[in-house]
Amino acid sequence: LVAVSGGKDSLALWEILTKLGYRADGVYLDLGIAGYSERSREFSEAFAAARGLALRVVRVEGELGAGIDGLIRVARGKACSLCGTVKRYLLNRVAYEGGYHVLATGHNLDDEAATLLWNVLRWEEGYLARQYPVLPGEGKLVRRVKPLLFLSEREVAAYCIISGIEYIYEECPHAVGARSIALKHVLNELEDRYPGTKLGFIRGFLKMRGRFEPPEPVELRDCPVCGMPTAAEGPCRFCRLKERVSHGAPA
Repeated sequence: LVAVSGGKDSLALWEILTKLGYRADGVYLDLGIAGYSERSREFSEAFAAARGLALRVVRVEGELGAGIDGLIRVARGKACSLCGTVKRYLLNRVAYEGGYHVLATGHNLDDEAATLLWNVLRWEEGYLARQYPVLPGEGKLVRRVKPLLFLSEREVAAYCIISGIEYIYEECPHAVGARSIALKHVLNELEDRYPGTKLGFIRGFLKMRGRFEPPEPVELRDCPVCGMPTAAEGPCRFCRLKERVSHGAPA
């Protein structure tokens, strides 16, 4: 199952997987971001229709009680963090309930290098231990893969141009001022001065990643509300957000 956003990375990944002979369906999360979600959905649906591929559309508002625009108004936290929580939960649930064995995302070299830089700057050992192109499945957690890890944004964009893949160019309006953009800017400056910096950074990390393995695995339990896995003792983060949305109270 491919997580599709209408952007260059996810659409390029979907096309590559199908060309390699994989039976790959797509899932698009309609995040409920005014203007942006409608456009990105159009690109996703047009791509699937032109190639005869199966695309499932899931409306976040229907699952959560509010889209991301509405969630931001009632929940504490930054937009990207809240959106990440919602996407991780729904993508895994759709994959698990659909009987898919693997969930593929379009994270590229620039994405992963930016995430790695932040985790190293803060020495987030738990996050460093979990940052890997292949995360094994366990119970109701579906195996996750990032096949584009070693391809830069420019390379993926070039592939889309050569392959005639049309995608949404606009950035999410909530991404303005996001930390990831600042980190990518820093890495781009280093890459311009020292070509190969991003790739070397990621490859070097993967060689020594074992040093960051947590001493004890995170204990997962079923959420008492939805039944999906969570590290929390009570309801999972998604269900807590859903409860707050229903009451219009901060999460």
